[in-house]
Amino acid sequence: MAAARILVVDDETGILKTLSDVLQDEGFEVFTAESGEEALRVFPDVAPDVTLLDVWLSGMDGIEVLKKIREQVPDGPVIMMSGHGTIETAVRATKHGAYDFIEKPLSVDKLSISIENALEKRRLKAENRSLRRKLVESYEIVGETPVIRDLKEQIKIAGPSNGRVLIFGENGTGKELIARQIHLHSDRTDAPFVEVNCAAIPQDLIESELFGHEKGSFTGATTMRKGKFELADRGTIFLDEIGDMSLATQAKVLRVLQEQIVQRVGGTRNISVDVRVIAASNKDLEQEIQAGNFREDLFYRLNVIPIVVPPLRERREDIPVLVLYFLGEVARANGMKRKTLLPEAMQILMHYHWPGNVRELRNIVERMMIMVRKETIGTDEIPPAIRGEPVPARFTRYAGSLREARLAFEGDYILQKLTENDWNVSQTAKTLKIERSNLHRKIKNLGLDGRKN
Repeated sequence: MAAARILVVDDETGILKTLSDVLQDEGFEVFTAESGEEALRVFPDVAPDVTLLDVWLSGMDGIEVLKKIREQVPDGPVIMMSGHGTIETAVRATKHGAYDFIEKPLSVDKLSISIENALEKRRLKAENRSLRRKLVESYEIVGETPVIRDLKEQIKIAGPSNGRVLIFGENGTGKELIARQIHLHSDRTDAPFVEVNCAAIPQDLIESELFGHEKGSFTGATTMRKGKFELADRGTIFLDEIGDMSLATQAKVLRVLQEQIVQRVGGTRNISVDVRVIAASNKDLEQEIQAGNFREDLFYRLNVIPIVVPPLRERREDIPVLVLYFLGEVARANGMKRKTLLPEAMQILMHYHWPGNVRELRNIVERMMIMVRKETIGTDEIPPAIRGEPVPARFTRYAGSLREARLAFEGDYILQKLTENDWNVSQTAKTLKIERSNLHRKIKNLGLDGRKN
Protein backbone atom coordinates (compact mmCIF):
# COMPACT_ATOMS: atom_id res chain seq x y z
CA MET A 1 0.00 0.00 0.00
CA ALA A 2 1.35 3.45 -0.95
CA ALA A 3 2.35 5.73 1.93
CA ALA A 4 -0.09 8.52 2.80
CA ARG A 5 0.98 11.93 1.47
CA ILE A 6 1.30 14.77 3.99
CA LEU A 7 1.72 18.45 3.06
CA VAL A 8 3.23 20.55 5.87
CA VAL A 9 2.82 24.34 5.57
CA ASP A 10 4.80 26.57 7.98
CA ASP A 11 7.00 29.65 7.55
CA GLU A 12 9.50 28.47 10.19
CA THR A 13 12.21 26.38 8.51
CA GLY A 14 13.11 24.57 11.73
CA ILE A 15 9.56 23.38 12.28
CA LEU A 16 9.28 22.22 8.68
CA LYS A 17 12.49 20.20 9.04
CA THR A 18 11.50 18.68 12.37
CA LEU A 19 7.98 17.73 11.26
CA SER A 20 9.26 16.37 7.97
CA ASP A 21 11.78 14.09 9.73
CA VAL A 22 9.27 12.89 12.34
CA LEU A 23 6.53 12.14 9.78
CA GLN A 24 8.93 10.37 7.43
CA ASP A 25 10.00 8.17 10.34
CA GLU A 26 6.30 7.37 10.82
CA GLY A 27 6.16 6.11 7.24
CA PHE A 28 4.49 9.08 5.54
CA GLU A 29 5.50 10.71 2.26
CA VAL A 30 6.09 14.36 3.23
CA PHE A 31 5.98 17.57 1.17
CA THR A 32 6.61 21.06 2.53
CA ALA A 33 5.71 24.67 1.74
CA GLU A 34 7.06 27.82 3.47
CA SER A 35 4.09 30.08 2.67
CA GLY A 36 0.39 29.96 1.96
CA GLU A 37 0.99 31.04 -1.62
CA GLU A 38 3.49 28.22 -2.18
CA ALA A 39 1.13 25.72 -0.56
CA LEU A 40 -1.67 26.63 -2.99
CA ARG A 41 0.73 26.33 -5.96
CA VAL A 42 1.92 22.84 -5.07
CA PHE A 43 -1.37 21.53 -3.65
CA PRO A 44 -2.87 20.22 -6.95
CA ASP A 45 0.33 18.32 -7.83
CA VAL A 46 0.94 16.96 -4.33
CA ALA A 47 -2.74 15.95 -3.81
CA PRO A 48 -2.09 15.36 -0.10
CA ASP A 49 -4.13 12.93 1.97
CA VAL A 50 -3.74 15.29 4.95
CA THR A 51 -2.52 18.90 5.17
CA LEU A 52 -0.81 20.33 8.30
CA LEU A 53 -1.31 24.10 8.13
CA ASP A 54 0.05 26.81 10.42
CA VAL A 55 -2.48 29.53 11.27
CA TRP A 56 0.01 32.42 11.44
CA LEU A 57 1.86 32.67 8.15
CA SER A 58 3.61 35.64 6.59
CA GLY A 59 1.60 36.89 3.63
CA MET A 60 -1.63 34.93 3.22
CA ASP A 61 -2.60 33.56 6.65
CA GLY A 62 -3.61 29.97 7.35
CA ILE A 63 -7.37 30.61 7.54
CA GLU A 64 -7.33 32.10 4.02
CA VAL A 65 -5.28 29.16 2.76
CA LEU A 66 -7.76 26.80 4.41
CA LYS A 67 -10.65 28.46 2.57
CA LYS A 68 -8.85 28.08 -0.77
CA ILE A 69 -8.02 24.42 -0.08
CA ARG A 70 -11.65 23.68 0.79
CA GLU A 71 -12.69 25.15 -2.55
CA GLN A 72 -10.40 22.71 -4.34
CA VAL A 73 -11.05 19.64 -2.18
CA PRO A 74 -14.16 20.04 0.01
CA ASP A 75 -13.50 16.93 2.09
CA GLY A 76 -9.68 16.92 2.20
CA PRO A 77 -8.60 16.80 5.90
CA VAL A 78 -6.71 19.90 7.11
CA ILE A 79 -5.16 20.01 10.59
CA MET A 80 -4.45 23.56 11.80
CA MET A 81 -1.41 24.36 14.00
CA SER A 82 -0.76 27.47 16.09
CA GLY A 83 1.82 28.60 18.63
CA HIS A 84 -0.55 31.11 20.24
CA GLY A 85 -3.97 29.72 19.50
CA THR A 86 -7.14 31.02 21.01
CA ILE A 87 -10.62 29.58 21.24
CA GLU A 88 -11.76 32.18 18.75
CA THR A 89 -9.11 31.06 16.24
CA ALA A 90 -9.99 27.39 16.74
CA VAL A 91 -13.68 28.16 16.19
CA ARG A 92 -12.89 30.09 12.99
CA ALA A 93 -10.76 27.24 11.69
CA THR A 94 -13.45 24.66 12.47
CA LYS A 95 -16.12 26.85 10.90
CA HIS A 96 -14.16 26.88 7.65
CA GLY A 97 -13.75 23.11 7.61
CA ALA A 98 -10.58 22.30 9.56
CA TYR A 99 -10.52 18.69 10.76
CA ASP A 100 -8.55 19.43 13.95
CA PHE A 101 -6.70 22.24 15.74
CA ILE A 102 -3.40 21.54 17.55
CA GLU A 103 -1.39 23.98 19.63
CA LYS A 104 2.39 24.34 19.46
CA PRO A 105 4.75 23.09 20.77
CA LEU A 106 3.42 20.01 19.05
CA SER A 107 3.07 16.69 20.80
CA VAL A 108 4.24 14.00 18.38
CA ASP A 109 1.82 11.46 19.88
CA LYS A 110 -1.14 13.82 19.64
CA LEU A 111 -0.21 14.82 16.09
CA SER A 112 0.14 11.17 15.01
CA ILE A 113 -3.26 10.31 16.46
CA SER A 114 -4.86 13.30 14.76
CA ILE A 115 -3.33 12.36 11.38
CA GLU A 116 -4.36 8.70 11.70
CA ASN A 117 -7.92 9.73 12.62
CA ALA A 118 -8.06 12.15 9.67
CA LEU A 119 -6.83 9.41 7.31
CA GLU A 120 -9.41 6.98 8.68
CA LYS A 121 -12.16 9.53 8.19
CA ARG A 122 -10.98 10.11 4.64
CA ARG A 123 -10.93 6.37 3.99
CA LEU A 124 -14.47 5.95 5.35
CA LYS A 125 -15.73 8.82 3.20
CA ALA A 126 -14.17 7.23 0.11
CA GLU A 127 -15.69 3.89 1.06
CA ASN A 128 -19.10 5.51 1.56
CA ARG A 129 -18.85 7.18 -1.85
CA SER A 130 -18.02 3.82 -3.42
CA LEU A 131 -20.91 2.09 -1.65
CA ARG A 132 -23.24 4.89 -2.69
CA ARG A 133 -22.14 4.49 -6.32
CA LYS A 134 -22.83 0.77 -6.14
CA LEU A 135 -26.19 1.45 -4.49
CA VAL A 136 -27.14 3.89 -7.24
CA GLU A 137 -26.11 1.30 -9.84
CA SER A 138 -28.17 -1.42 -8.11
CA TYR A 139 -31.27 0.78 -8.44
CA GLU A 140 -30.45 1.89 -11.96
CA ILE A 141 -33.33 2.87 -14.23
CA VAL A 142 -32.64 1.02 -17.48
CA GLY A 143 -33.75 2.43 -20.80
CA GLU A 144 -32.91 5.04 -23.42
CA THR A 145 -36.28 5.95 -24.91
CA PRO A 146 -37.28 9.64 -24.70
CA VAL A 147 -39.82 8.96 -21.93
CA ILE A 148 -37.16 7.26 -19.78
CA ARG A 149 -34.59 9.98 -20.45
CA ASP A 150 -37.22 12.52 -19.39
CA LEU A 151 -37.99 10.46 -16.29
CA LYS A 152 -34.30 10.35 -15.30
CA GLU A 153 -34.09 14.13 -15.74
CA GLN A 154 -37.14 14.64 -13.51
CA ILE A 155 -35.50 12.51 -10.82
CA LYS A 156 -32.28 14.56 -10.96
CA ILE A 157 -34.25 17.79 -10.60
CA ALA A 158 -36.64 16.55 -7.89
CA GLY A 159 -34.04 14.60 -5.87
CA PRO A 160 -32.12 17.45 -4.17
CA SER A 161 -35.31 19.22 -3.06
CA ASN A 162 -37.50 18.34 -0.08
CA GLY A 163 -40.65 18.50 -2.19
CA ARG A 164 -43.13 15.66 -1.77
CA VAL A 165 -43.41 13.37 -4.78
CA LEU A 166 -46.44 11.39 -5.99
CA ILE A 167 -45.59 8.61 -8.44
CA PHE A 168 -48.28 7.21 -10.72
CA GLY A 169 -47.89 3.96 -12.63
CA GLU A 170 -49.22 0.46 -13.23
CA ASN A 171 -48.09 -2.51 -11.17
CA GLY A 172 -44.60 -3.64 -12.09
CA THR A 173 -43.47 -0.38 -13.71
CA GLY A 174 -40.83 0.30 -11.04
CA LYS A 175 -42.39 2.92 -8.76
CA GLU A 176 -40.26 1.84 -5.79
CA LEU A 177 -37.14 1.98 -7.96
CA ILE A 178 -37.92 5.61 -8.83
CA ALA A 179 -38.58 6.46 -5.18
CA ARG A 180 -35.18 5.02 -4.21
CA GLN A 181 -33.48 6.95 -7.01
CA ILE A 182 -35.05 10.19 -5.77
CA HIS A 183 -33.78 9.40 -2.26
CA LEU A 184 -30.28 8.63 -3.57
CA HIS A 185 -30.20 11.96 -5.41
CA SER A 186 -31.27 13.87 -2.28
CA ASP A 187 -29.39 15.41 0.63
CA ARG A 188 -30.96 12.65 2.79
CA THR A 189 -29.12 9.81 1.10
CA ASP A 190 -27.16 8.92 4.27
CA ALA A 191 -30.40 8.68 6.28
CA PRO A 192 -32.94 5.83 6.12
CA PHE A 193 -35.22 4.99 3.21
CA VAL A 194 -38.27 3.30 4.72
CA GLU A 195 -40.88 1.60 2.54
CA VAL A 196 -44.49 0.97 3.55
CA ASN A 197 -46.75 -1.10 1.29
CA CYS A 198 -50.15 0.27 2.23
CA ALA A 199 -51.93 -2.49 0.29
CA ALA A 200 -50.16 -5.33 2.10
CA ILE A 201 -50.79 -4.22 5.71
CA PRO A 202 -54.19 -5.00 7.28
CA GLN A 203 -56.13 -1.82 8.05
CA ASP A 204 -56.29 -2.63 11.77
CA LEU A 205 -52.47 -2.70 11.92
CA ILE A 206 -51.42 0.07 9.54
CA GLU A 207 -51.58 2.86 12.14
CA SER A 208 -49.28 0.90 14.42
CA GLU A 209 -46.93 0.32 11.46
CA LEU A 210 -46.88 3.99 10.50
CA PHE A 211 -46.91 5.70 13.89
CA GLY A 212 -45.74 3.00 16.31
CA HIS A 213 -47.41 1.95 19.54
CA GLU A 214 -46.86 2.06 23.27
CA LYS A 215 -46.58 -1.04 25.42
CA GLY A 216 -50.01 -2.36 26.35
CA SER A 217 -51.87 -0.15 23.90
CA PHE A 218 -53.65 -3.21 22.43
CA THR A 219 -53.62 -6.98 22.72
CA GLY A 220 -50.22 -8.24 21.64
CA ALA A 221 -48.42 -4.91 22.20
CA THR A 222 -45.96 -6.36 24.71
CA THR A 223 -43.29 -3.74 24.04
CA MET A 224 -43.04 -0.19 22.77
CA ARG A 225 -42.46 -0.02 19.02
CA LYS A 226 -41.39 2.87 16.83
CA GLY A 227 -43.41 3.45 13.68
CA LYS A 228 -42.16 3.88 10.14
CA PHE A 229 -42.30 7.68 10.33
CA GLU A 230 -40.00 7.68 13.37
CA LEU A 231 -37.65 5.17 11.74
CA ALA A 232 -37.45 7.39 8.64
CA ASP A 233 -36.54 10.52 10.64
CA ARG A 234 -34.15 12.75 8.63
CA GLY A 235 -34.66 10.37 5.70
CA THR A 236 -37.40 9.36 3.28
CA ILE A 237 -40.60 7.37 3.75
CA PHE A 238 -42.13 5.72 0.69
CA LEU A 239 -45.88 5.14 0.97
CA ASP A 240 -46.51 2.61 -1.80
CA GLU A 241 -50.09 2.07 -3.04
CA ILE A 242 -51.36 4.90 -0.87
CA GLY A 243 -54.69 4.72 -2.70
CA ASP A 244 -55.47 1.59 -0.64
CA MET A 245 -55.13 3.42 2.67
CA SER A 246 -58.32 3.88 4.72
CA LEU A 247 -59.81 7.36 5.10
CA ALA A 248 -59.18 7.27 8.87
CA THR A 249 -55.47 6.59 8.35
CA GLN A 250 -55.32 9.19 5.57
CA ALA A 251 -56.48 11.83 8.07
CA LYS A 252 -53.65 10.92 10.45
CA VAL A 253 -51.05 10.95 7.68
CA LEU A 254 -52.33 14.40 6.68
CA ARG A 255 -51.71 15.61 10.25
CA VAL A 256 -48.13 14.33 10.12
CA LEU A 257 -47.54 16.19 6.86
CA GLN A 258 -49.02 19.40 8.27
CA GLU A 259 -47.39 19.39 11.70
CA GLN A 260 -44.34 17.10 11.31
CA ILE A 261 -45.29 15.23 14.48
CA VAL A 262 -46.48 11.69 15.19
CA GLN A 263 -48.24 10.19 18.16
CA ARG A 264 -47.88 6.49 18.84
CA VAL A 265 -50.99 4.34 19.18
CA GLY A 266 -51.92 4.40 22.86
CA GLY A 267 -49.60 7.33 23.56
CA THR A 268 -50.11 11.01 24.29
CA ARG A 269 -46.65 12.41 23.56
CA ASN A 270 -46.03 14.34 20.36
CA ILE A 271 -42.84 13.18 18.60
CA SER A 272 -41.25 15.51 16.06
CA VAL A 273 -40.11 13.95 12.79
CA ASP A 274 -38.26 15.36 9.80
CA VAL A 275 -39.30 13.10 6.94
CA ARG A 276 -39.56 13.51 3.20
CA VAL A 277 -42.65 11.74 1.88
CA ILE A 278 -42.77 9.97 -1.48
CA ALA A 279 -46.06 8.25 -2.29
CA ALA A 280 -47.14 6.03 -5.17
CA SER A 281 -50.35 4.60 -6.55
CA ASN A 282 -51.53 2.44 -9.43
CA LYS A 283 -54.96 4.04 -9.13
CA ASP A 284 -56.31 7.29 -10.57
CA LEU A 285 -56.46 9.18 -7.28
CA GLU A 286 -58.58 11.98 -8.73
CA GLN A 287 -61.22 9.39 -9.60
CA GLU A 288 -60.83 7.95 -6.10
CA ILE A 289 -61.51 11.44 -4.71
CA GLN A 290 -64.71 11.67 -6.76
CA ALA A 291 -65.74 8.23 -5.48
CA GLY A 292 -65.14 9.35 -1.88
CA ASN A 293 -62.25 6.91 -1.33
CA PHE A 294 -59.40 9.41 -1.07
CA ARG A 295 -59.05 12.75 0.71
CA GLU A 296 -58.69 15.70 -1.62
CA ASP A 297 -56.60 17.69 0.89
CA LEU A 298 -54.16 14.79 1.28
CA PHE A 299 -53.90 14.46 -2.51
CA TYR A 300 -52.86 18.09 -2.89
CA ARG A 301 -50.39 17.76 0.00
CA LEU A 302 -48.73 14.79 -1.68
CA ASN A 303 -48.98 15.87 -5.31
CA VAL A 304 -46.32 18.60 -5.16
CA ILE A 305 -44.10 16.87 -7.75
CA PRO A 306 -46.11 14.38 -9.83
CA ILE A 307 -44.15 11.74 -11.75
CA VAL A 308 -45.85 9.38 -14.22
CA VAL A 309 -44.11 6.08 -14.99
CA PRO A 310 -44.94 4.76 -18.46
CA PRO A 311 -45.96 1.10 -18.87
CA LEU A 312 -43.54 -1.15 -20.74
CA ARG A 313 -45.85 -1.39 -23.77
CA GLU A 314 -45.33 2.36 -24.31
CA ARG A 315 -41.55 2.03 -24.49
CA ARG A 316 -41.01 -1.23 -26.37
CA GLU A 317 -37.68 0.03 -27.74
CA ASP A 318 -36.27 -0.39 -24.22
CA ILE A 319 -37.09 -4.11 -24.10
CA PRO A 320 -33.78 -5.29 -25.71
CA VAL A 321 -31.81 -3.07 -23.31
CA LEU A 322 -33.77 -4.40 -20.34
CA VAL A 323 -33.38 -8.01 -21.45
CA LEU A 324 -29.58 -7.67 -21.77
CA TYR A 325 -29.46 -5.99 -18.36
CA PHE A 326 -31.55 -8.72 -16.69
CA LEU A 327 -29.58 -11.51 -18.40
CA GLY A 328 -26.38 -10.09 -16.89
CA GLU A 329 -27.97 -9.44 -13.50
CA VAL A 330 -29.35 -12.98 -13.17
CA ALA A 331 -26.07 -14.48 -14.39
CA ARG A 332 -24.08 -12.58 -11.74
CA ALA A 333 -26.56 -13.40 -8.98
CA ASN A 334 -26.46 -17.14 -9.75
CA GLY A 335 -22.81 -17.51 -10.78
CA MET A 336 -23.83 -18.46 -14.31
CA LYS A 337 -22.61 -17.63 -17.78
CA ARG A 338 -24.89 -15.14 -19.47
CA LYS A 339 -27.04 -16.73 -22.16
CA THR A 340 -27.75 -15.17 -25.56
CA LEU A 341 -31.26 -14.38 -26.72
CA LEU A 342 -31.71 -15.02 -30.45
CA PRO A 343 -33.12 -12.15 -32.55
CA GLU A 344 -36.35 -14.00 -33.37
CA ALA A 345 -36.92 -14.63 -29.64
CA MET A 346 -36.30 -10.95 -28.92
CA GLN A 347 -38.92 -10.03 -31.53
CA ILE A 348 -41.51 -12.10 -29.65
CA LEU A 349 -40.68 -10.27 -26.42
CA MET A 350 -40.91 -6.95 -28.27
CA HIS A 351 -44.45 -7.70 -29.50
CA TYR A 352 -45.90 -9.02 -26.23
CA HIS A 353 -48.16 -6.58 -24.34
CA TRP A 354 -46.55 -7.15 -20.87
CA PRO A 355 -49.48 -6.62 -18.47
CA GLY A 356 -47.05 -7.11 -15.57
CA ASN A 357 -44.62 -4.56 -17.06
CA VAL A 358 -40.89 -4.60 -16.21
CA ARG A 359 -41.39 -6.93 -13.24
CA GLU A 360 -42.99 -9.54 -15.50
CA LEU A 361 -40.20 -9.17 -18.07
CA ARG A 362 -37.54 -9.69 -15.41
CA ASN A 363 -39.31 -12.80 -14.09
CA ILE A 364 -39.48 -14.28 -17.60
CA VAL A 365 -35.78 -13.57 -18.25
CA GLU A 366 -34.81 -15.09 -14.89
CA ARG A 367 -36.90 -18.18 -15.61
CA MET A 368 -35.27 -18.67 -19.03
CA MET A 369 -31.75 -18.06 -17.68
CA ILE A 370 -32.24 -20.75 -15.03
CA MET A 371 -34.36 -23.32 -16.86
CA VAL A 372 -32.95 -23.23 -20.41
CA ARG A 373 -29.98 -25.59 -20.58
CA LYS A 374 -28.58 -24.29 -23.88
CA GLU A 375 -26.38 -21.21 -24.15
CA THR A 376 -28.86 -19.60 -26.54
CA ILE A 377 -32.53 -18.85 -25.98
CA GLY A 378 -34.70 -19.29 -29.04
CA THR A 379 -38.40 -18.99 -29.77
CA ASP A 380 -39.15 -22.47 -28.41
CA GLU A 381 -37.81 -21.43 -25.00
CA ILE A 382 -40.18 -18.46 -24.74
CA PRO A 383 -43.19 -19.41 -22.54
CA PRO A 384 -46.30 -20.22 -24.63
CA ALA A 385 -48.33 -17.38 -23.10
CA ILE A 386 -45.71 -14.88 -24.29
CA ARG A 387 -45.64 -16.45 -27.76
CA GLY A 388 -49.41 -15.99 -28.00
CA GLU A 389 -50.15 -19.71 -28.05
CA PRO A 390 -53.07 -21.21 -26.11
CA VAL A 391 -51.97 -22.27 -22.65
CA PRO A 392 -53.00 -25.83 -21.75
CA ALA A 393 -55.51 -26.03 -18.92
CA ARG A 394 -53.75 -26.26 -15.60
CA PHE A 395 -56.62 -28.23 -14.09
CA THR A 396 -57.60 -31.47 -15.79
CA ARG A 397 -60.18 -32.78 -13.32
CA TYR A 398 -63.05 -32.51 -15.79
CA ALA A 399 -65.67 -35.16 -15.14
CA GLY A 400 -68.51 -33.40 -16.85
CA SER A 401 -70.08 -31.77 -13.81
CA LEU A 402 -70.68 -28.02 -13.67
CA ARG A 403 -69.01 -27.81 -10.26
CA GLU A 404 -65.76 -29.33 -11.53
CA ALA A 405 -65.74 -27.10 -14.61
CA ARG A 406 -66.28 -24.06 -12.40
CA LEU A 407 -63.42 -25.10 -10.09
CA ALA A 408 -61.11 -25.65 -13.07
CA PHE A 409 -61.87 -22.21 -14.48
CA GLU A 410 -61.55 -20.59 -11.04
CA GLY A 411 -58.16 -22.20 -10.51
CA ASP A 412 -56.88 -21.08 -13.90
CA TYR A 413 -58.17 -17.57 -13.45
CA ILE A 414 -56.76 -17.11 -9.93
CA LEU A 415 -53.38 -18.51 -11.01
CA GLN A 416 -53.33 -16.09 -13.95
CA LYS A 417 -54.04 -13.10 -11.67
CA LEU A 418 -51.48 -14.24 -9.09
CA THR A 419 -48.87 -14.44 -11.85
CA GLU A 420 -49.76 -10.98 -13.18
CA ASN A 421 -49.39 -9.55 -9.66
CA ASP A 422 -46.09 -11.34 -9.00
CA TRP A 423 -47.80 -13.49 -6.35
CA ASN A 424 -48.71 -10.48 -4.22
CA VAL A 425 -51.75 -12.00 -2.51
CA SER A 426 -53.05 -8.68 -1.15
CA GLN A 427 -52.92 -7.00 -4.55
CA THR A 428 -54.45 -10.05 -6.26
CA ALA A 429 -57.30 -10.04 -3.74
CA LYS A 430 -57.99 -6.41 -4.57
CA THR A 431 -57.91 -7.21 -8.31
CA LEU A 432 -60.38 -10.06 -7.79
CA LYS A 433 -62.42 -7.92 -5.33
CA ILE A 434 -62.44 -10.57 -2.61
CA GLU A 435 -61.11 -10.68 0.95
CA ARG A 436 -57.47 -11.63 1.32
CA SER A 437 -58.34 -14.42 3.81
CA ASN A 438 -60.82 -15.82 1.26
CA LEU A 439 -58.13 -15.81 -1.44
CA HIS A 440 -55.66 -17.57 0.87
CA ARG A 441 -58.28 -20.25 1.47
CA LYS A 442 -58.94 -20.69 -2.26
CA ILE A 443 -55.20 -20.91 -3.02
CA LYS A 444 -54.88 -23.71 -0.48
CA ASN A 445 -58.07 -25.57 -1.49
CA LEU A 446 -57.24 -25.39 -5.20
CA GLY A 447 -53.68 -26.60 -4.62
CA LEU A 448 -52.12 -23.43 -6.02
CA ASP A 449 -49.74 -22.84 -3.12
CA GLY A 450 -47.16 -25.15 -4.69
CA ARG A 451 -47.30 -23.46 -8.10
CA LYS A 452 -45.49 -20.18 -7.33
CA ASN A 453 -42.58 -19.67 -9.76
